[in-house]
Amino acid sequence: MGNILEEFWYGNINPQEQSTEKSRVVKELLKLMGRNRDRLNDTMTAEQRETLEKYDDCVNEMHSIIELEIFSYAFRLGGRFMLATVTDKPDEV
Repeated sequence: MGNILEEFWYGNINPQEQSTEKSRVVKELLKLMGRNRDRLNDTMTAEQRETLEKYDDCVNEMHSIIELEIFSYAFRLGGRFMLATVTDKPDEV
């Protein structure tokens, strides 16, 4: 078990990357979002672009916070499952 903990400690395990890098659906959505954002950006004034950039910053910060909360909850939930596995006594038959 030490290996996985060391990998995690040294930053070699990134759950956020793992969750999306293998998903074809997510990759396609990201491409579509990028194309649509570029098309939208091409029609905007400088002031509108600045507002969109601020909006993007807020959305990215919100996503980071939500992802951290989900990761923390899932990690604790996994710990509870493991604890229940080793401490709960099976019902006697």
